[in-house]
Amino acid sequence: MTTAPQHLSVMRPFRRPWLWLSLWLLLFVLVAVGSLMSPDKLPPVDISGFDKVQHFVGYAVLSAGAVALFARLRTQALIALVIIGFGIGLEFAQASLTTDRMGDVADALANSLGVLGGLLLSSTPAARWLQRLDARLP
Repeated sequence: MTTAPQHLSVMRPFRRPWLWLSLWLLLFVLVAVGSLMSPDKLPPVDISGFDKVQHFVGYAVLSAGAVALFARLRTQALIALVIIGFGIGLEFAQASLTTDRMGDVADALANSLGVLGGLLLSSTPAARWLQRLDARLP
């Protein structure tokens, strides 16, 4: 396994750092598009409160991605704050940039709790799952 170039030294060592970083950033794009897209174009959710679970899981995945990509807890925590800001920003964007979506404090809270949930993986063996996958790929 080769190490990341010096300018990526905050990342864990990967053979393909740009692939994993690009896929993680693509997740942000997908979350933003899904958050700002008209609800008519999204699959219906008929379970009351289930959207909060979706918010929690989506932001937990973003945060877990940071834990998997970045080596130090301090970097992971700083990125977690950025992700929380991203979620809050999207709630404001829903309220101000769309006519059929509304910002929701409960969604922002679910997003933030998801980020913290993903950050909790930092001290577990799950933090290195992406490195193990990277090493096994041809």
